[in-house]
This record gives sequence, C-alpha cells and structure tokens, in this order.
Amino acid sequence: MTGAGRRVRSRERIAPPWSLGVPAALAMIFLLLPLTALVLRAPWAAMPRLLSEPTVRDALRLSLVTASLATVVATVLGVPLAWVLARIEFPGRSLARALVILPLVLPPVVGGVALLLALGRRGVVGGLLYDWTGWSLPFSTAGVVVAETFVAMPFLVVTVEGALRGFDQRYEEAGAMLGAGRLTVLRRVTLPMLAPSLAAGAVLCFARALGEFGATITFAGNAPGRTQTMPLAVYLALEDDPDAAIALSLVLLVVCVGVLLLLRERWLRRDLLG
Repeated sequence: MTGAGRRVRSRERIAPPWSLGVPAALAMIFLLLPLTALVLRAPWAAMPRLLSEPTVRDALRLSLVTASLATVVATVLGVPLAWVLARIEFPGRSLARALVILPLVLPPVVGGVALLLALGRRGVVGGLLYDWTGWSLPFSTAGVVVAETFVAMPFLVVTVEGALRGFDQRYEEAGAMLGAGRLTVLRRVTLPMLAPSLAAGAVLCFARALGEFGATITFAGNAPGRTQTMPLAVYLALEDDPDAAIALSLVLLVVCVGVLLLLRERWLRRDLLG
C-alpha cells in the first residue's frame, strides 16, 4: 500500500462518529447565541453618543491604560519567572508552578480579598507601607493595575514557560561556544526566537486584564474616573442605562475578537499546548 493510501486509511480509522455532530452543533449554538443577541440588540444608531459620554469615555480610557500597564508589569516580572520555572531545577518547582497558575482558577473576588489582606492599609505588607509612607494602595488607580496584574500574569507565564520548555537549547549552546556571554545569548538568541510566544502571552494578558471585574472591584473599588473600568461600568449601567451597558459590552467583545485574530491558531496550538 502506498503512503497516500495509508494516510487515507488512517484518517478513516480516526474519523469521529456522526452522532457527535448534534451535541457539537448544540454547543456552538449555546456559545454563539448570547453573543449574537448582544449584536442584534445593540443600539447602533446611538453608539456614537453613548461612547462619547464622559463616564463611558473615562471607563474606556482607564481600562486601556490600566490593562496596558498591567501587561507591562506582567511582562517584566513574568518572563524571568517563566524562565526560572522552565530552566532551573529546584525543590518544590511543581508546587511553585501550581501556585503561579492558581489565579487562573481562583475566583477573582477571592483574589481581591487576598490582595486586601496582603496589600491593604492593614495588610501584611500594605500596613507597613502605610505606616512608613502614609500611602495606601487599595482603592486607587495603582490598585487597579495591581489587581489586573495578579489575575492576568499567569497567562503570560504559562505561555512563555511552555515555549521555553520546547525551545531547542542547541542554538543557545552554539552562541555560547562562539564566545557570547549569557546576557548576549539571551538578548541575541533566546528572546528573538521567543518573540512570537511572548507576543501571544502579552496579548492574552492584556485581554484578561481588560476584562477583569471581581478582583478590581474588591481591591480597588468603583470610583468613576479613578478605578471604574469598563466591566465595572457595564455592571452599573445595566441598572440605569442598559444601552450604555450594551455599547461597552460590544467594545469588550470587539477587543476579545481582535485578540483571537492576533493569536491565530498556530500560536494557540504551539504555545498554549506546549
């Protein structure tokens, strides 16, 4: 049998049964129906007016600024952490990896409470900071950035660590054999080859930070213009101005779709699955 014939027979053997088509279609409908309803019920004629209102504009601006800052902080701290988890053997590494990804499964409100206990005015670290400087981190714009970084950084760490674990270290060894120092190898070899994975992790981190709600409202509050991000504005607008809530929801939806388009299937397959 030829190679093409064997491949055809192999595809025939692993083809899923047709009975899976019905639940698959139901699952697709279940996932798309709410999004379709959001688009159909959107007040398209009033969108320019709604998005230009001061509260909506402030929430949009604050969300974009804080999510961008959270992504920068997560990148600066998360890439070295991913490198350590991927390359250095140390006792308790599995536990450390589990703790790093814990915010992915931890309820965001619980994360906000934990941040308050750690960094609040009477927190373990925040209390000392307040006594020494008089500065309180919670219920401030900086607190929004901290909350978003806490919930979003694991996405970047997981993505970059998976790429580093699958990275062919022979390229780094070749650079070292040619006389390059560790920092030179990192800057000229490792980081350029890691760039697509780093970009994918950063985009995921930004999208998660942009949509954060529970930890933000618990740790930073909901002050318009200072800590009220788009998800918080959507929640409040549902009671008084449903059209504004829909408009803000559409903005978040567009951003999330853009994230998926930027990541592309090959990045998701290669970097998230390791």
